[in-house]
Amino acid sequence: MNISLNWVGLKTIVRKEVVRVLRIWVQTIVPPAITMTLYFIIFGNLIGRRIGVMDGFDYMQYIAPGLIMMAVITNSYGNVVSSFFGAKFGRHVEEMLVSPLSNATIILGHVAGGVIRGLLVGSLVTLIALGFTSLKVEHPLITLSMVLLASVVFALAGFINAMFARKFDDISIIPTFVLTPLTYLGGVFYSISLLPEFWQKVSLANPILYMVNAFRYGILGTSDISIGNAYLLVLFFVVLLFSACMLLMNRGVGIRE
Repeated sequence: MNISLNWVGLKTIVRKEVVRVLRIWVQTIVPPAITMTLYFIIFGNLIGRRIGVMDGFDYMQYIAPGLIMMAVITNSYGNVVSSFFGAKFGRHVEEMLVSPLSNATIILGHVAGGVIRGLLVGSLVTLIALGFTSLKVEHPLITLSMVLLASVVFALAGFINAMFARKFDDISIIPTFVLTPLTYLGGVFYSISLLPEFWQKVSLANPILYMVNAFRYGILGTSDISIGNAYLLVLFFVVLLFSACMLLMNRGVGIRE
């Protein structure tokens, strides 16, 4: 494998993804920022006043890390699934397939684009959050590493969704019926300690719960779950989903039919 050639290919794909995000910033950056602002106003200001304190923190402070992570997750996923499916739909994915680029390079390039968009939106949401409440990062390394790993996981998941998708409707099914419910039930707006014991155990099957809580621990220093378990689970999903992407690319699922 020509390493220098693949390196050039990787940079080219990443550059294409970044230019795409910035060129249509009204669609990629502004909507999630507006949505998160509404969350802060409705859940933080209006509802938060009635709830008061959660785990020793003002409710606005408590939900801020979860809302930031939610923005990162949805935008990392959405960028990759729409970009790669667009490449399939426009038939220019074939240019990458016939080039000397390895499948790993194609995957990593699109995943990097998703991560960059996720982090851009996450940074913007963080700035918005600072307009509503104060946030002091207690564990910077945990905060940064978890947001990166979470964005990689969902960028890879978006890539898999794009490979199986045959029409535009197919790229909205998973976000609507799987990703959104898991996110809302992932401890973004509440501590699972408030739930009955049975539902606490059910919640532990939700991988987003671990990401949100580890990220919240990095910022606020509080978590409902073990940070070590969170890292093990997220790293497991990174390896699993990347392996699945490689398998699907090597078999040409959805792109050579």
